[in-house]
Amino acid sequence: MNSKKKYKKSSVATKKKQKQNEPLKVLIIASEMVPFIKAGGLSDIVGALPIHLKKLGVDVRVVLPKYSSINYHDFPVKLVMPSMGVWMGNTLEWCSVHQIETPDEIPVFLIEHNLYFNRYGLYHDQNMHDYDDNPKRFAFLSRAGLQFCIDTKFSPDIVHANDWQTALAPAYLKTWHWNNPFLGKAASVLTIHNLAYQGVYPYHHWSYIGLGDAHFTQDKFESYRWINMLKGGIYFADMVNTVSPNYAKETKTPEGGFGLAPYLSNKENNYVGILNGVDYNIWSPEKDKYIACNYSKNNIKGKKICKRALQKEFLLNEDSHIAVIGAIGRFVHHKGFHLIAQCIDQILNNMHVQFVVLGDGEGVLEHFFGELPKRFPGKAGSFIGFNNRLAHVIQAGCDFLLMPSLHEPCGLNQLYAMRYGTLPIVRATGGLDDTVVNYNEQNGDGTGFKFWQPSSRAVYYTVGWAISTYYDRPHHMSKLILNAMSQNFSWEKSAKEYLELYKKAIEVKKEYDNKFL
Repeated sequence: MNSKKKYKKSSVATKKKQKQNEPLKVLIIASEMVPFIKAGGLSDIVGALPIHLKKLGVDVRVVLPKYSSINYHDFPVKLVMPSMGVWMGNTLEWCSVHQIETPDEIPVFLIEHNLYFNRYGLYHDQNMHDYDDNPKRFAFLSRAGLQFCIDTKFSPDIVHANDWQTALAPAYLKTWHWNNPFLGKAASVLTIHNLAYQGVYPYHHWSYIGLGDAHFTQDKFESYRWINMLKGGIYFADMVNTVSPNYAKETKTPEGGFGLAPYLSNKENNYVGILNGVDYNIWSPEKDKYIACNYSKNNIKGKKICKRALQKEFLLNEDSHIAVIGAIGRFVHHKGFHLIAQCIDQILNNMHVQFVVLGDGEGVLEHFFGELPKRFPGKAGSFIGFNNRLAHVIQAGCDFLLMPSLHEPCGLNQLYAMRYGTLPIVRATGGLDDTVVNYNEQNGDGTGFKFWQPSSRAVYYTVGWAISTYYDRPHHMSKLILNAMSQNFSWEKSAKEYLELYKKAIEVKKEYDNKFL
């Protein structure tokens, strides 16, 4: 009898030890990911984080839509599941699953459903209008990602959802799959990349989403009789995070919460900020394949060659001594490009500068910046659209990068800019405030230039401050550039913080199970 007890105890201990030695299993569900498909910064993060989680020993897999706009010549795919059924409300939807090859050998699986993903654009049509069926499209993506786990017998410890597009995954885990043998123990993490986008759509989609009227309540998904997908995800997720500590604080205020501040505050310590990282294998002047000359903080001479290449590319007067300002981003209100438009004529008329812009978005701003080179030949250049090579050329060739965002969860371009010795000029909000140290005119400390008021006047005078530093205090410019290039925002640190976030989510899930199940 004693020997049997001893054997049983030993067997349990062995199984427990085996479980402890198993790698953490993480499923990331997202709507975009570099290098396959990109609309914004979400794509960069989903592309980089799995690589660094894998280096930490995590078994990480990613689920994306199989968009028709992915370049399948560059990234071959293979069919892994010809048919997979997904229940949506009372409807059984059928799809297939493909695996796409990645340079870093991260398992990435594409959900093919032509009705939802074989169309122009990711979220909106050519006129920048949201697709009416977006709630159906991305509710389906969330359910399909979880169904894929069931059908392949993959039991994730963590399901990591991103923004409103996949915010339903935490809700499905706790409602449809709470006792599923493959998903029942999975904890959920929801990362908010930009709180301004919440996935708010009409109620008539609710039956397809399939969560029942018991969950269409003010504390969960209901918002003035509309569906708020992000709001419900916040409620159900075990842990919620956003992409900078300062933005986490801002989003719990009435001014920065976009109506969700009370619900984020209710998460208490289960809502945190983790700063995004930078992939320095891609964004680094020492090894950048897109720029005219590689350089480093120890030998910055190549930056002048990059400036001349930039000037030639954008048909600017070739002058290595003139200050050049760049701006890269989407022409949408919260990025503050309308503030640049209101003062750019003053800047170009009153200051000895050149200006280049790369981006697209609102039609009025596309037209305005598209016409800028005609009105200021040799002083201004623009490219309307997104071009990855030109983004690198601008980062390397400019002296300053202007980012006047009204709100900015983290921001990546200012992180890239500092690595290239291009000093950010930013509004002190969210991650911009977290990452840029304001110039101290007394001793030359800092990594860039900040302003606080969201106005064209503030943009104009802060640009003037930066330009005067360029011409009048070159010794401070050299110090600022060295400081900026010495900053380290690598993904190694951020990935470790996500690993701790996952561990905390698992503990929160255990507490939830003990309380309610």
